[in-house]
Amino acid sequence: MGSRRDEEEQAAAVPLLAAAYPTPSGLRRSHAGDVHLLSAAFLFVFSAYLPTQNLQSTLNTEGNLGAVSMGILYASFTVFTATAAAVVRRLGSRGALVVGTSGYALFILANLLPTWYTMVPASVYLGFTSSLMWVGQGTYLTSAAISHATENKLHSGQVLGRFNGEFWGMFASTQVTGNLISLVVLGNDKDGGAANKNLLFTVFLGCMVVGIVLMCLLSRRDESRAESDCHEPHERSFLHDTSRPAVTPLADPRMLLLAPLLAYYGLQKAFVWAVFTKSVVTPVLGVAGVGGAMAVYGAAGVVSSLVAGRLTSGLRSSTFIVSTGAVLQAGVLLWLLLFYSPMDGLLGSAAPLVVGAVWGVGDGILNTQLSALIGLLFENDKEAAFALGKMWQAAATAAVFFLSPSATLQGMLAALAAALVVAVAAFLFLSLVIERSHALKF
Repeated sequence: MGSRRDEEEQAAAVPLLAAAYPTPSGLRRSHAGDVHLLSAAFLFVFSAYLPTQNLQSTLNTEGNLGAVSMGILYASFTVFTATAAAVVRRLGSRGALVVGTSGYALFILANLLPTWYTMVPASVYLGFTSSLMWVGQGTYLTSAAISHATENKLHSGQVLGRFNGEFWGMFASTQVTGNLISLVVLGNDKDGGAANKNLLFTVFLGCMVVGIVLMCLLSRRDESRAESDCHEPHERSFLHDTSRPAVTPLADPRMLLLAPLLAYYGLQKAFVWAVFTKSVVTPVLGVAGVGGAMAVYGAAGVVSSLVAGRLTSGLRSSTFIVSTGAVLQAGVLLWLLLFYSPMDGLLGSAAPLVVGAVWGVGDGILNTQLSALIGLLFENDKEAAFALGKMWQAAATAAVFFLSPSATLQGMLAALAAALVVAVAAFLFLSLVIERSHALKF
């Protein structure tokens, strides 16, 4: 038993490191190589975009332009996810990724001259293109993982966990790289002077160009090929019963039970971007300190994503990992709600960094596990499932950005805590149902 497991791990490790493999048409990048390139492209794109987003509620404060723009962006995202699956099928996942990056570049460009006439149209367009980009990302990565599992006779869930762990670990590192750039450029300018802001966004545009080029270098993937043969018979009764008609993800009980956790994921992301940076970090560390706090948050997310991806070996392990992340974030919420108040001195300066680190661990866990679960649960309708998942996340995120200017910190914390309780309860029930059916085994 032990030797067979060793052989499987060795078979998985070799292609993960391989740069290319032979095909009838010549030399092609390996599935893992495509994931490496995809991760690198997102590293550059979001090293520019995420710190820009983090600064919206603190830099563009006139008329709450920053927060309102972000709310419009995620409302647009929510609306356009309804058509994203069809557009991604038409463009292909690689084409959707390339088109998607254009919206991020335009949004950063708008921040060089932030007015209602530049930010609002850029936000609407980014909502459209980002819906394509994220549906394309989930489809592309899942296709690569399942193809890798098929060719190497591995459990698709194990490979999905590892590929998602790598991708989301790299993605979380954008909070480190991007916010360190922000910290260096803004320096000690606690109010974010115009000259420093323009320099910062110019640097970010350069990062965006590199990311777009890397997206163009991705291999085209054939996503129409049947991939269900990589699953063992015991996996089909609940998840992959091809003898019955496909169920629309919106009406699928699994998606309905997963929806509260997807929505909470969007809420907790927006909390960091719109509330944590403005109400916890800025009063103590200033605008320049946002970059440092978010870099700590990102570093914690890198570690937790990589570890969570490697530890995912079954539904029970996934349930335990998600529960661990939920407990950590619940602890932070209760501490902020009941005990926190801004303080001076070393202890006061350290508090936002500690909160960011613990929150980042939970965020990294949710990133990895949710993506892997959607990819496995809805393999036969990946585009629609990822679009629906992003719709729940975006709707929740938009709500936070719209409400944050008028809501108190205590009110936001209480609402987030209640959402977390509902989300975890629904997810645990979903896990229990699947476990009892003996239908899901990573």
